[in-house]
Amino acid sequence: MPRSESEQRQLQNRLNRMIGQLGGIKKMVEENRYCGDILNQVAAVESALQNFGYVVLQNHMETCVTEKIRRGEEGIIEETVELIRKLK
Repeated sequence: MPRSESEQRQLQNRLNRMIGQLGGIKKMVEENRYCGDILNQVAAVESALQNFGYVVLQNHMETCVTEKIRRGEEGIIEETVELIRKLK
């Protein structure tokens, strides 16, 4: 099921922020910055990516999964459980 324009924009904004953070980490490495500072930024990107995944999963469950359950496609439950396992 396609995402709304607003949802699409929000996801793009999150991705752009993460890309910017990764660029910042790259620059920190190039500048031979303190490892602790780099690791703090790595943790921030990991958290942002995890949250991005949760947002996509929530949308998936509210749209695609719900629709497939209505149509009686029980295999979607197993697929969704596997996706949740991958995100944790």
